[in-house]
Amino acid sequence: MNFTYHLPVNLIFGRGCIRSIGNIAAQYGSKALLVTGKSSTKKSGLLEKTILLLQDSGIAVEVFDQVTQNPLTVTVASGAELAVRTDCNLIVGLGGGSIMDAAKAIAFSVKNPGDISDYIYAQKQGNEALPIILIPTTAGTGSEGNSFSVLTNPETKDKKSLKGNCLIAKASLIDPELMVTMPRAVIASVGFDALAHNMEAYVSKNAQPFSDMQALYAINLIAKNLKQVYEHPDDLNAWENVTLGSTLGGMAIHTAGVTAPHGMEHPASGLREIVHGKGLAALTPVIVKNSWQFAEEKYADISRLLGGKCAEDCADRITELLESVQLNVTLGALGIHKEDIDWMAENCIKVSTPSMKNHPKLFHLDEIKKLYMLAL
Repeated sequence: MNFTYHLPVNLIFGRGCIRSIGNIAAQYGSKALLVTGKSSTKKSGLLEKTILLLQDSGIAVEVFDQVTQNPLTVTVASGAELAVRTDCNLIVGLGGGSIMDAAKAIAFSVKNPGDISDYIYAQKQGNEALPIILIPTTAGTGSEGNSFSVLTNPETKDKKSLKGNCLIAKASLIDPELMVTMPRAVIASVGFDALAHNMEAYVSKNAQPFSDMQALYAINLIAKNLKQVYEHPDDLNAWENVTLGSTLGGMAIHTAGVTAPHGMEHPASGLREIVHGKGLAALTPVIVKNSWQFAEEKYADISRLLGGKCAEDCADRITELLESVQLNVTLGALGIHKEDIDWMAENCIKVSTPSMKNHPKLFHLDEIKKLYMLAL
């Protein structure tokens, strides 16, 4: 058995830990570009609270609030331009996975000029970024615990990850109290994304003992608590478990990577701007049903954690969980058309080859088209 494990991330976890943001930020910079979305942190009052906490510690703040649910490369360029123009020397991401991914990419772009797509496709190399602090407000992507930033190019519709250890946050403040204002539909979609990260990391061909431990522990946490937080969003004990499961999922995919569900979802949400967690919900049971035989022992482990008995019923147990949080959807219901399938399958090969190769079964182009059709 040979493996390496390296993940230099500082995780600060616990109820109320948001209150330490000022002291932590002061260790890394004097002026922060606070990256957030257009509405949710404003409506909840969290944006204003965070600004005041930073200012109380002597940190000047510039707000960039243009990030959308599938962050765009052009949005990142705008954020980086603002950071340079206003002399920010620290990036703080406040929001869900899209916000955190954009914050990472903005921090990278400040130090690495030019089209970020050149770095995504390894045509250029960059090893620097401004210091990054992340504050997740949804329990989904686990971006606070890894080195990925998933971006969509609005011209090509390519949705692909920027990767590099310079994108790992200097500190991530994971406060379960920040999750309780999420709408139920968001809870379901981001919660399933977190579960998918862990399931995919566990069956990945790049899995190793540390990622396996993280993934199994997290699958159990999310399986036992996702329905609870969906039905009772004020249950902080359950939120602690789901939030921890989400962060562990981000850490697990840092090491093991994702597999076919994420590989096939990215073309769908890149093309049609669908909610990422919903796209995963449409695709995951279909993919598992058509590949469990290639990692039978591991899919059996997942099935048992979801209340099943064996690998063969894993897809059905996933569907049951989706039904319990009203997330049992199809690609067709999300706006994908039959005519989109050829483009999505070809784009999957283009942008998601590493993820597809990680999957227990390697799906070829015609098989990918068939899976899309089954999920339609």
